[in-house]
Amino acid sequence: MIASVLVANRGEIARRVFRTCRDLGIATVAVHSDADATAPHVREADAAVRLPGDAPADTYLRGDLIVKAALAAGADAVHPGYGFLSENAEFARAVIAAGLTWIGPAPEAIEAMGSKTRAKRLMAEAGVPVLEAGPDDLPLLVKAAAGGGGRGMRVVREAADLEQELAAARAEALSAFGDGEVFLEPYVEDGRHIEVQVLADTHGTVWTLGERDCSVQRRHQKVIEETPAPGITGELRRTLHEAAEAAARAIGYVGAGTVEFLVSADGRPYFLEMNTRLQVEHPVTECVFGVDLVALQLDVAEGGRIPAAPPAPSGHAVEARLYAEDPGRDWQPQTGVLHRFQVPRAPGLRVDAGFGDGDRIGVHYDAMLAKVVAHAPTRPQALRLLARALERARVHGLVTNRDLLVRVLRDSDFAAGRLSTAFLDRLGPAPAVDEDGVRLAALAAALADASGRHPLGGWRNVPSAPQSKTYRAEPGGTEYQVRYRLGRNGLVAEGHPDVRLPAHGPDRVVLEVAGVRRAFDVAVYGDEVCVDGPLGAHRFTALPRFPDPETQLAPGSLLAPMPGTVVRVADVAVGDKVAAGQPLLWLEAMKMEHRVAAPADGVLTALHAEVGRQVDVGAVLAVVQEEESP
Repeated sequence: MIASVLVANRGEIARRVFRTCRDLGIATVAVHSDADATAPHVREADAAVRLPGDAPADTYLRGDLIVKAALAAGADAVHPGYGFLSENAEFARAVIAAGLTWIGPAPEAIEAMGSKTRAKRLMAEAGVPVLEAGPDDLPLLVKAAAGGGGRGMRVVREAADLEQELAAARAEALSAFGDGEVFLEPYVEDGRHIEVQVLADTHGTVWTLGERDCSVQRRHQKVIEETPAPGITGELRRTLHEAAEAAARAIGYVGAGTVEFLVSADGRPYFLEMNTRLQVEHPVTECVFGVDLVALQLDVAEGGRIPAAPPAPSGHAVEARLYAEDPGRDWQPQTGVLHRFQVPRAPGLRVDAGFGDGDRIGVHYDAMLAKVVAHAPTRPQALRLLARALERARVHGLVTNRDLLVRVLRDSDFAAGRLSTAFLDRLGPAPAVDEDGVRLAALAAALADASGRHPLGGWRNVPSAPQSKTYRAEPGGTEYQVRYRLGRNGLVAEGHPDVRLPAHGPDRVVLEVAGVRRAFDVAVYGDEVCVDGPLGAHRFTALPRFPDPETQLAPGSLLAPMPGTVVRVADVAVGDKVAAGQPLLWLEAMKMEHRVAAPADGVLTALHAEVGRQVDVGAVLAVVQEEESP
């Protein structure tokens, strides 16, 4: 029997496995890089072992160090989670050779499916349709052979770009998975990404636990997943399930795994890959089938026998991945302190989080904060429950994709099940900012600040002098000046002639506008002010009345959007003319490259970047002096 499990991973998936282990009375062991020394998964484990360094290649990709950590901590089993070494056959062999229980499929099965190129050949031999790329099949998709998660993937639309994109994909794949092998397949423009969950034991039983639609993606990484897949025919469902079971049986698969398919616009399925591990999106399957896949993994690893058939499904579940990233700025990942993270509790809601209040999100790893899951009797109910939960969540300190997720969940095409991997490209730009809502939030922030400076809790009975406070909305940068006066006749606020102030305090302000009363919760973290209310969530920086001249930047300064490393610099020099959108340099952060481009036509007057240089967020990278119009 397994008594102690080391999870060879970090963040949300490590915490997820630990939760089941605690429920089963199994001790837990964490491993951590230096950057993760105080991370939640480390704090929650019964024991933790340091992996010196920060980069994945020095820590979570070092199988030898992880095996030593398991032995040193007295673990008798290793769970790989997802990503990192979870699909590395040599790591599985090393775990088994050390006398530890491997909670996953046999190394031979990992090897058979671990390389997408070998897996496609195997499936083609078994009669499963696969995508094959020819020289004239533009657009093409470059994919990493050894991993997923959108890393090492590039779309090539012009033949002239192929070599450059191959090189970039190889470098990214090598950094993320320790293997730079890539391959090509035709890029299906309007297909759906549908996958089937499988679970198999050592006694010949194979389950298929429904299918998940994972079509809503950005940068080839899933954002929203759900089960059952909406709008597919019974015939297609049977085809997918039968092909997934055949794939598992073809390699003698044992444990939890996922067979992924691309379904073309005309309904034809093609095998993409088999992930020989637990998937990020496994919670939706657990909700609908009423199972604990991690507990089943542990049972199978101990030689247990699963029932002949899986439980019957019930209802619909949808999962949204909450990322610390800015969709309006090319999905730039965000770093910093997550001051507060709270999702309201409700029946049918589940939150699998990697971080909590006060945790720091760094530059070294994936930017996913949490997965929020809703389970309800019907799809419309699940979508509504999840959208409302995200709207009401308190997420303070970082820009996230929360608003985008809510837009998708409430989009009419999404509600109708009109899905494809190009869904986000078709979604269009974000709606215009509700200026009245932002100004009311800024007014609430100013009134909460004033209330906090009046310890007796009351306003004077004589009219007060006019008050002024300036806030900068984040991340947009628009400044809002709030002017108001308080006295015996109540609140007089510039720009809000019909506003009343029924209640106030340093943490909560109630405003009545045109007879409608709304409450605004206000939280202050230094100069950062977060306002949550029925009109949305807003984040401001409180600006000083008299700015420090030394903090003023030269016009046209390009600032580092995140901490990172300069990995490439364009062939430009100070004095060159540059065009708007022209790439000047590339930063690597959170295992992805981020382009820094000229904001406008002009002259490059400064370039503070060289390959290998480490930069902090806000560092001046270059200055482009905009050309004056004739």
